[in-house]
This record gives sequence, structure tokens and C-alpha cells, in this order.
Amino acid sequence: MKKLITTAALFLALAFNVKANDLPRKEYPRPQFEREDWINLNGTWTFDFDFGQSGVDRQLQNSEKFSKNIIVPFCPESELSGVKHTDFINCMWYQRKISIPAYWNGKKIFLNFGAVDYWCEIYIDGKKIQQHWGGSSSFAIDITRFVQAGNTHNLVIQVKDDLRGGKQTGGKQCTNFFSGGCSYTRVTGIWQTVWMEAVASEGLKDMVIRTDIDQKQLVATPSFYKESDNILEIILKDGDKVISKKQATCSNNTCIVLPVKNMKLWSPESPFLYELTYLVKDKSGKVLDKVESYTGMRKIHISDGIFYLNNQPYFQRLVLDQGYYPDGIWTAPSDEALKNDIILGKNAGFNGARLHQKVFEERYYYWADKLGYITWGESASWVMDVNDEIAARNFISEWSEIVVRDRNHPSLVTWTPFNETWGSRDGSYPRLIRDIYHMTKAMDSTRPINDASGDDHVLTDIWSVHNYEQDGKRLSEQLIFKEGEEPYRNSRDKKYLAVYEGQPYMVDEFGGIGWMAPEERKNSWGYGNLPQTEEEFYTRLQGQVEALKGAKHVMGFCYTQLTDVEQEKNGIYYYDRTPKFDMKRIKSIFELIPSSHTNLK
Repeated sequence: MKKLITTAALFLALAFNVKANDLPRKEYPRPQFEREDWINLNGTWTFDFDFGQSGVDRQLQNSEKFSKNIIVPFCPESELSGVKHTDFINCMWYQRKISIPAYWNGKKIFLNFGAVDYWCEIYIDGKKIQQHWGGSSSFAIDITRFVQAGNTHNLVIQVKDDLRGGKQTGGKQCTNFFSGGCSYTRVTGIWQTVWMEAVASEGLKDMVIRTDIDQKQLVATPSFYKESDNILEIILKDGDKVISKKQATCSNNTCIVLPVKNMKLWSPESPFLYELTYLVKDKSGKVLDKVESYTGMRKIHISDGIFYLNNQPYFQRLVLDQGYYPDGIWTAPSDEALKNDIILGKNAGFNGARLHQKVFEERYYYWADKLGYITWGESASWVMDVNDEIAARNFISEWSEIVVRDRNHPSLVTWTPFNETWGSRDGSYPRLIRDIYHMTKAMDSTRPINDASGDDHVLTDIWSVHNYEQDGKRLSEQLIFKEGEEPYRNSRDKKYLAVYEGQPYMVDEFGGIGWMAPEERKNSWGYGNLPQTEEEFYTRLQGQVEALKGAKHVMGFCYTQLTDVEQEKNGIYYYDRTPKFDMKRIKSIFELIPSSHTNLK
């Protein structure tokens, strides 16, 4: 990664009497599309709650200071925000000043948000700029015509969050006052990094990368803020060695093919990453825009019920990771914490994670790419009524932003838009699933789609089921495929659902074995009856893994879960990330099924 704090960021930090190194989450938030000239807007903002939702009537959009302080990017429910208000927050307002460097004159200026839960409206100097729907998706706002280089402006953001209305995504946020079962503390407002960036008007807007290992080439499809007769140059490097270099006109019709000789493949076992540099140059050779990126040469495909990585059958040993933190809730306290969660998973014998009911920030994917850890990208679909047409409309726009943001990451191998849609009904639900499936394929045809984790499948590339049978022998019996019968599944009585047609069969939730101190058992839970001894835990876990290993058609599993989360005590690590067990023994159990293992029919 390049510089974390730029000259512009230092200027802004000094203006607000904040040391640049003290900024929370100071690293560049978009590591696959990184520019050097940016300003991190994390840190102290002012805010007020607006439970009566009367703020616009009271002209709060013109406020230059609110009565309370909050540390962005942490949500007000979290300890790290300095607020820790855990009751429902239906509306709140944020404020801070933003200073635009004088040398940004003549450039496009963007205000970027990692994520704001759920709806927000942005004002600059009292003028309404834009609205955004979607609690988990990143978005950028062009504020060029609302600000002036060399000036300071007043930024105000109104946030609304109707978690219990059924029209929005919420994931595992609890719709009751107290956390309970497998639902936890809520998240409201800004919960990922906010930053500004200056870009040439002819600059690069986006880049879609396809890694074609069969033809040993990388295919790059750019789009620009303004098409021109300037030149786009792409440089592919292995360390200091240039592997390939191509130039093309800055047109949205351009498709650039870079040959990759002596290709090094990406996998969890060997996570090699090539560096990429994108340069937009004028006719004299002057660089107008420079973006740093990277890629991993790898191929994902499915065939005859088998999942392939780089044309080899690959068994996915996944762990359920919900991405909750005791002090930050949905927001990792540091970049190192994101990295550490992946290291914990690898140390426990997993080769990847199903990122569950939360859209993880891009920095997590960066570390998964770098460390070698496959991931399943999932929405925060819970609490949304999947049968409601307005909810469907909201979901479509949010999911499309998620797919576009993350589709270049080599670690991401499966899209999972929904989870356990048990309350689905005929009508809007199957239509929504089909629309999401086809829309996702249009944006990214390179990955399989698991339409609804745990069944209620309508149109899917992966046949996923959830099975929390605790006894290994009974689990083995349930996973036997019988001629002329559908395999074990969670939903059978809904006529609009798909029937199994030979897709890769994955038990993408199992285990969930509770383990907790005796004094915690009254208000905590795990799946099944609790083991009485640590040895009983190991025996039960090994029995379940051996059942999966012996199941003829199972192509992968996902164990519930990486860490405890609040009252749910079925992690293999405690909520604070300390180990519960002998992790060498845990690792040996999960690795009873090697990555190269496949149960061929």
C-alpha cells in the first residue's frame, strides 16, 4: 500500500488541530483503486439525535455545530464512537467542516462514504446535495459545483434508520431492545470511512478486471468520467519487473488485453498478487490521473457438481464470520484487526470465510487477497421483508453497488445475496430472486451465485443447506444421496422453489457447538446441548467433520462460527478474539478434509 496520509490530509488535520496519525482508521479505504491525493475525514464530528424527525423543519441542515461529539467512522451504538447509545435511533444529524485544498482547483472533487446505515441526505452550506439508500454499500458524491478550492465549507448529513419497518436490510441487528438469540447490537449512521478525493475531469472512473488463466491474459475494461483522445496506459508488474504494458484511447468502448507470461496463480495456498498501475496521459505524455491497484490470476468455475479453483477441484473449508467487534460493533477498531481475523481463521484450519449478514469493508477483502483466504460475499438481508416490493426495489439498488465495488477481488469466489429466507412466499419473492440472479450475472459472470443460503432456492449455482445435527452418525445419514429422491434440504413444501439439479452441494452452516463458562449459560446459547467437557467438544466436532468428509456429494462446508458474538457463544474464539481451545487440535480436525479433497460421483 502507498502513503496513508497525504499532504492534503495533513493540511486538514492541522486545520482541525488533530494529529494525522491519531485519525481513526487512517488507511486508504479503497485498496484496489488507490489515488495518492485524498483527505481522510474520520475523527471528531458533532451530532445530535432527532427522534422526532423534525430536523428539517428546525433547519438543522444549516447548523454549524451540534451539541454532542462522535468519533467517525464508529456508529453511535459503539464504545469507540464515544457515544454508546444502544436504544433505537430513527434519525440523527452529523456535522463537520471540510477544507478544500487550493491546488484542487480545476479538478472533480468527490465526497466518498464507505457505508451509512441506512438512508442519508447530504448538505453542504445548507444546500441539499444528494440522498442515498443502502446501509452497506459504498457511494461517492461529486461535490465539485458546491465547493470552492481554497475554501472551508459546512458539511451536514441527515441519517434515518427504520430497522423494524421491513423495507431495508439490517442483517443481525436486533429488532428488540435487548440483543437476543442470534441478533445483536444495532448499527446506525456512518460506520465506515468518509473521505474526499480530487480527480482530473478526464480521470478513470472504474475498471473491470477479468483474469483469463486459460489464455494466460488479463482483460481490462475501463470507464472514464469524460471520454477523450487521451491515452490510458496499464502496467502489470511482478514486484519491480514489468510483465505487461498496454496503451489505448480513453474510451468507454475500450477493452485492453495484457498477456501474462510465466503466469503465477492466486490461491489460498499461494496468494500471489500482481501490481497494477493505471495512468491517464494527455498527448504530451503528462499524467492526468494515476491509480494503483492489484490483481490475482485465478479462475473459479463449477461443473458436474464440483467447485473448481484454477481448473482443479477445491474443497472449501469455510467459517462463518459475522464481523462484529465488542468495541466497534460493525466497524473493526483497526486495519490490523481485520487482518488478524483472517489469521485466526487460517490458524484454525479454514481456507476461507462466509462473510455473514454483513457487507465487509474493502480493507477486509484486501487482506483476504493478500493472505490467501477465499470469501463469500453476502448482503445484510435479514429484517427485510423479502415479499415486499418496496423492500425489493431498495435491495436491488444496494446489491448492485455491492457487486460493482467488490467484483475485482480474487479472494471473493461466491455471491450470496440472501440468507435463510424462510418467510418467503410465492409472487414477489421468486421474482426478486430471479432478478437478482440475472442482474448479478450481468455485472459479474465469473462467479457462482448462492441465491439464498440455507435453501428456499429459486435460481442458484450453489445448492446450500444448513444442518445443525449434532450427532455425527445422524448427520452422515442425513447427507446420503438416494436415487430418485432430493437430497437433504431445509425447504420442501413450497411449490415455487427449485429442485436440485446437480449443483455443487455445500453445507454452508453446521456445527455451532456452544462452549461457555457455567456462569454464562443462563443468558447465552449455542446449537444443541452443551458439551460437558472440552474433550466432548472435540469428539463431537470431529464426528461432524468426518460425516462431511464421508458424504459423497458435499463439496464444502461452513462452520458456525469464528468468534462468539455477544450472547451467542458458539465461536471457536471468544468475542475478544482469544482462543477457547487447543487451536492446533481444532486445526487438525477441520483439516481432516484437505482442500484438494473432492467426493467425485
